Amino acid sequence: MKQLSFLLLFFVSFTIPAQDYNVDLNYYLPGDVTYNQNIPTPKSILGHEVGEWHVTHDKLVQYMYALAEASARISIENRGTTFEGRPLLLLTISSPANHSNIENIKKDHMGLTEANASSLNTSSMPIVVYQGFSIHGNEPSGANAGLAVAYYLAAAQGPKIDELLNNTIILFDPSFNPDGLQRFAAWANIHKAKNINPDPNDREYSEVWPGGRTNHYWFDMNRDWLPVQLPESRARIATFHDWYPNILTDHHEMGTNSSFFFQPGIPSRTHPLTPKKNQQLTAAIGKYHAKALDKVGSFYYTEEDFDDFYYGKGSTFPDINGGIGILFEQASSRGHAQESDNGILTFPFTIRNQFTAALSTLEAAVGMRQEILDYQREFYNDARKEASAGGAIVFGDAKDASKVYHLAEILQRHKIKFHEVKEDFSSDGKQFRKGNSYIIPKNQKQHRLINAMFEKRTKFQDSLFYDISAWTFPLAFNLDYSEAATMARAGAEVTNLQKKSITAPSPSNYAYLLEWHDYYAPKALNTILKRGLRAKVAMKQFEINGTQYDYGTILIPVQNQSLNHTELSAFLKEVANQSNVTIYSVTTGLTSGIDLGSSEFRMLELPKVAMVIGDGINPYDAGEIWHLFDQRFDMLLTKIDSRNFGRTDLSRYTDIILPNSWGNALEKKDAENLKNWVQQGGTLIGYKNAGNWFNDNELLKMEFETKKDTATNISFEQMGDYRGAQVIGGAIFETKLDRSHPISFGYSSTSLPVFRNSTLFLKPDVNSYNNPIQYTTSPLLSGYISQPNLKLLENSSAFKSGRLGRGHVLYFTDNTNFRAFWYGTNKLLMNAIFFGDEM
Repeated sequence: MKQLSFLLLFFVSFTIPAQDYNVDLNYYLPGDVTYNQNIPTPKSILGHEVGEWHVTHDKLVQYMYALAEASARISIENRGTTFEGRPLLLLTISSPANHSNIENIKKDHMGLTEANASSLNTSSMPIVVYQGFSIHGNEPSGANAGLAVAYYLAAAQGPKIDELLNNTIILFDPSFNPDGLQRFAAWANIHKAKNINPDPNDREYSEVWPGGRTNHYWFDMNRDWLPVQLPESRARIATFHDWYPNILTDHHEMGTNSSFFFQPGIPSRTHPLTPKKNQQLTAAIGKYHAKALDKVGSFYYTEEDFDDFYYGKGSTFPDINGGIGILFEQASSRGHAQESDNGILTFPFTIRNQFTAALSTLEAAVGMRQEILDYQREFYNDARKEASAGGAIVFGDAKDASKVYHLAEILQRHKIKFHEVKEDFSSDGKQFRKGNSYIIPKNQKQHRLINAMFEKRTKFQDSLFYDISAWTFPLAFNLDYSEAATMARAGAEVTNLQKKSITAPSPSNYAYLLEWHDYYAPKALNTILKRGLRAKVAMKQFEINGTQYDYGTILIPVQNQSLNHTELSAFLKEVANQSNVTIYSVTTGLTSGIDLGSSEFRMLELPKVAMVIGDGINPYDAGEIWHLFDQRFDMLLTKIDSRNFGRTDLSRYTDIILPNSWGNALEKKDAENLKNWVQQGGTLIGYKNAGNWFNDNELLKMEFETKKDTATNISFEQMGDYRGAQVIGGAIFETKLDRSHPISFGYSSTSLPVFRNSTLFLKPDVNSYNNPIQYTTSPLLSGYISQPNLKLLENSSAFKSGRLGRGHVLYFTDNTNFRAFWYGTNKLLMNAIFFGDEM
């Protein structure tokens, strides 16, 4: 009987009766308040109950505007649009009295982060809570719960809600990822049956590639809080720094057989820059979640999973900005109802848990209000004490002002102060030029965030990471930098960041030269070739009139072009302005080195590039490449679905990219087609796991190091951690470049930091000239790698090229386009595209 009682308890806790597939609003709402009948319910606007269908983003927007129209508690703003043009809404929810005084409340709240914070009285100050939902579009219970939460905050009446609204400013972000939410909602809704089928094999629970998790370009947006490369991120980061919320919640989903997770995560995996008090407050808030979930009978767990290490996640970013980030993970129904180990998991049940956690967060915010406000003041006071030691960081690139600008752009978005350099100088053996460099004073409010962005870390308390272990920004941008600079070198503070102005080329009757160093040189070259103009690339260095020109310099002759010299001059001025690159005019072909008529200038052709996508391809890696072509360089990229590859006329393309794969995206017959295409002159470019496929199908023969690993004195319980420690989750390593090789054109140093998150170790070629990108003997720059893996990585190769008939096969062991902020290695792919024929 005792055993039967336990089983009944277990079953009741995890299953929802069949009649609860469709529920009304009362299923979610607390019964300890009354509700204003003048406030529209979700059903009155959407046409269905919350959880009956998956809300599409357009309907979610419609409902949020209806609430704002009906309630004096809510103001609404559109902060911009996604890549697909969907609005990025923010609701500010509080009492009408607070709304009438909102600017003064914001000013006082921001004052907690400033030097005069001690004069502020937190006993009557409202707390600021940022609540965001479903940053992964196919984790929709958060955004759907947001409908009920917003209704509750607008319609609930009584002393309890009055206390909440009087003491809280709620920044309510109903959909972190509108494009992904819309994509997944459409998928789930078109497969919904009248009789809900919870069979996991039903198509409803198996999305087609790329799925709804990502944004338009297939980015995981919950990794972009720190790099801020995407429009959705830029909108929410602007809001964050406009308010500096005390608590930020991030509602997610996880595997169907799980329960519900809330932070803290695994204690040993918290970043050392995060104060211990932050985790103590997170744990205290967790008690409110436990109490609320106990009340509705939902199981949960905490401190056994996830972590607070990478500051680019929504639940961790606030931790380095004086706030408290909280991750919620709900077991996912991935549709309307699905069988699980814990019984049938319905969509309304997942929504109710998210709703419950959203309200328990607000209850905790009110109950711990003054303690959390005081913590924020303490965080910035302590940061100022650390910053008082002074010092400065200088960063720059003498040859590439564009990359310098884009890192400065990130600093500006995070309210980090920086200055021009007063004059050219050297530090740590590196040259920093005025106009191409900036200085960051360490003595400022954002001192800790600066440390988080610029630090190099190679020692860790734990060897397991939920995400990457290193993200040092100047290394990601491949910039020179020094942490030993002084503010004596600083000029004026930069308050209106502008791209470096360029000088338009003067007219020439002979030729023009474009150096390949600038980040946007590929964009300029593509524009020139697209216009039908002839251009060549220099395979060697040369000098004209005292100016040195490096490997990879682009030559545009004036004679025998489709434009006359006047038209060509005007066109190249336009190209220079649009790409923000410098184009030089020359009047002679006589040089010190290779003359302009030399055969060492090789003709270039307009690339016609295709990329394999679809089943088996990693959508993140593919999306990063698509974004690079489309958004950065304005280059066309044809996306060929792997299912249609065998029917595609490959002769249309000069280059085909095979991104990292999660299996065999292409078949044996596809390999034969590719082999024939390469032999006819095509260039095939592959990343990471594509190398094994190249090898197996004899497209490019390579030899990978095989790791011999035997676990000694490792228990069964320790097995998971042991295996996890052998993974390279994401770290930064040093490679050495052969700058004379076309894959390295545009790089001014023989050292290049690269990002790596794989354990593919490519043996170097016996001929040194075939190893143009090679890991050094001590490659680790920042991040975690096990000692056995580090040994295998030392002196291994990062790139391989081979000829096949008249064509070429090129292979990168690592992702050169990581998360859109790894600017420093983007040019490697462009070199493969434009100069592949010369390898």
